Amino acid sequence: MSIKKADEGYVKVSLVNQSVFIRKKKSCPLRSIPLPEITYKNLKLLNKFLSERGKILPSRITNVVPKKQKALANAIKIARQLALISPIKKEF
Repeated sequence: MSIKKADEGYVKVSLVNQSVFIRKKKSCPLRSIPLPEITYKNLKLLNKFLSERGKILPSRITNVVPKKQKALANAIKIARQLALISPIKKEF
């Protein structure tokens, strides 16, 4: 936004020809994976969405759509209950 001083003491603000950066929205990394394939049995997939401390990464970081994020969260919680995933830290 460029600001120019006018003679009367008013300030003119020009919004024309400003360098505006438009971010391209990132696509969902799970767009090619169907929803029924996100289960507690798919441990490789589930481990990609866990932090080093074993917490579920939020969708604002992973860019996963809400429906698949909920399926991921449910699958991770079931896998923890069945002791397929460590609840404390991520195993490599």
